[in-house]
Amino acid sequence: MPAARRELELPPGAEPVARSNWQLFRRRFFRHKVAVVSIFVLVLLIVACFGAHWLAPYGRNEQHLLDSTAGPNGAHWFGTDDLGRDQLTEIMYAGQVSLRIGLVVALLSTVAGVIVGALAGYYGRWIDQGLSRTTDLFLIVPEIAILAVALKKLGQTPSWIIVVLAALGWMYVARVVRGQVLSAKEKEYVEAARASGASDARIIVRHILPNCIGPIMVNATLAIATAIVAESTLSFLGFGIQPPDNSWGLMISSAESAAADFNRFYLIFFPGLMLLLVVLAVNFLGDGLRDAFDAQAEH
Repeated sequence: MPAARRELELPPGAEPVARSNWQLFRRRFFRHKVAVVSIFVLVLLIVACFGAHWLAPYGRNEQHLLDSTAGPNGAHWFGTDDLGRDQLTEIMYAGQVSLRIGLVVALLSTVAGVIVGALAGYYGRWIDQGLSRTTDLFLIVPEIAILAVALKKLGQTPSWIIVVLAALGWMYVARVVRGQVLSAKEKEYVEAARASGASDARIIVRHILPNCIGPIMVNATLAIATAIVAESTLSFLGFGIQPPDNSWGLMISSAESAAADFNRFYLIFFPGLMLLLVVLAVNFLGDGLRDAFDAQAEH
């Protein structure tokens, strides 16, 4: 028996190492190769767009009339538009508006949705009924129509677009958070915190919401793509960004006539490609975060 026990003993240094939740999350996330590549793509686009003042090959709105509607070439990698402006430069500056709208709208709508969903799920009763019915009311509203009318009245500036998109984009996060809080508030650790005298605010902020961070982060990333696509749709329809501001959606709208001209198709292709890259990268990032926050993914 002693010999058998010695055979079962682990050699020195082979004992299992306890890993923190962050280490487990990081290991699960980096297994998702597409999500890792998506982060690289997003960081590259953000740096290129917000660093356009230093990285762009030409000045913003710099015109070269002799090179107007020139296809992609060595001097203009993405070609030039009808006014001879370098497309790569314009895309980089337009990306500042599109990405800023997506990031800020996602932040504001997520914060609002978390607050509404947490209050509705934790307190229940008439508070839950009131907030849930308000959420349902916003969900059935035709978003594009309301956005178009609101922006016509308020102004088609990036700031108002952010406000209106955030005001109509918090409901999805709110519903997810409400469901998570309804489940979490019945757990033993919440009962223990309540029995120890913790306030409702402390229980929600310190105990419940940290355990809902996975769905919140996934929905926040998806909100970025939703906001960028919504802004591009509005700009394409003429209800979004207006000159002298620029966005990827407005660039596509301005080059609408090039759709039937193969020689000028690049005017639509490259802004559309930027939109496609951002939306795909954000969605793959959301998939990676979902898998990383899922503890069962270890098995």
